[in-house]
Parts: sequence; structure tokens; C-alpha cells
Amino acid sequence: MSASVEVILTDIEGTTSSIAFVKDVLFPYSRERLPAFVETHADEPEVQRCLRETAREAGLAECDRSAIVGTLLRWIDEDRKVTPLKMLQGMIWKEGYERGAYRAHLYPEVATRLREWKAQGLRLYVYSSGSVQAQKLFFSHSTAGDIAPLFDGFFDTEIGGKRERGSYSRIAQAIGTPADRILFLSDIEAELEAARGAGMRITQICRPPEQCRRNAKHPCVEAFDAIEV
Repeated sequence: MSASVEVILTDIEGTTSSIAFVKDVLFPYSRERLPAFVETHADEPEVQRCLRETAREAGLAECDRSAIVGTLLRWIDEDRKVTPLKMLQGMIWKEGYERGAYRAHLYPEVATRLREWKAQGLRLYVYSSGSVQAQKLFFSHSTAGDIAPLFDGFFDTEIGGKRERGSYSRIAQAIGTPADRILFLSDIEAELEAARGAGMRITQICRPPEQCRRNAKHPCVEAFDAIEV
């Protein structure tokens, strides 16, 4: 990897962390608690905003609370990358982290490698479909401890969809770095293609039992240890 790389921009699910943790722990936790959470916190401005945006996205009446909650539950089942859902999930997960219900999974080498990159002078950012709040909670309550301070910033779908080229251009502008000096890490080819279309360098993370294809379109590794910056 060229020494001109100044920034590492990383995905979370399937990249720094197990998909299973998100699917089997976080999603069920938020699904079980979402109806009661909305009922209890419905007067809070951020929750009201999420409910309004959900109603608008789904074409529902803002007063139809039951239909809105039903839509949010369906979106969880469908793994929809919808901003109001992700914001609500982040609020619910915050309670779980603070209660010690779980700790966020990290692959064994991730924290060490992030610290090494930081020590080399690289800036570290996260871009995930989960809300910025959820990302900060994730890395603050990880199996490697609180590593959130390693990151210089966080981006979620409010800057744009992860499969949209424009999202990566806006991220480059937001952090004030030319796109070709940013290395984006993800397990999803469509996200990598979008980032490359915006001019970023890319590396696919293919965690076992998945394997890098011999004819892969992108640089591909099994772990952060194999990335040379």
C-alpha cells in the first residue's frame, strides 16, 4: 500500500466485527424492546423525529403509532438500512451496553492493528449503516475495551447510502482529505465499488469461512494483519 495513504475508513459488520454479533445479539435485543421503548420515550424530541421520518418513509399517518412500530419491527426483520430505525436501535442498544447486557465483538487483531495505524500517524474513521451513536457505543464497550478514542470521526447513512458513490465523496470532503489518500475497508463488494468510484483506495475483508476469490476485483485479505499501509 502506498505511503500516501493518510486515512483508514472502516466498515464495522463483517469487517472489524462478527456479523453474528449484530444479527444474533443486537438485532433481537432491539426488536424485543422497541415497542416498549417507543411507548416510554415517545415525548423525547429525537424519538419523535424518528417516528415522523418512519411515517414519511412508509407513507403512514404520523398519528398511527401502532402501524409505525409495526413498520420498524418489519424493517429490523428485513435488515433495512433506514436512518430512523438505526437511530432508534442506537438508543435501545445504549441501555443494553450500560446495563452490561453484552459487549461488542471485535476480531482478535483489530484493536492492535488500529493502535498501530494510529501510532503511525494515520487518521481513523468509521462508516457504518448503524447510527453514529451506535458506532460510538460499539467501540466504547468492545471485547477489547474502550477503543472509541482511537477514531477521529464517525459517519452513518445521514451522509448517504453505503452503496452510493456520492457518500464517499462527501466523506472525503468532510474530513478534508483527497479521496485517493483514503483507504476504505469493507466486506461488501458494492460498497467497495462505490468507494472506488469516488476515488478511494479499497481493500475487501473476507473473514473465514469466506475466502478471497482468486479473480477478485479488489485487493482482498482475511484480516487486518495482512493490510500493509
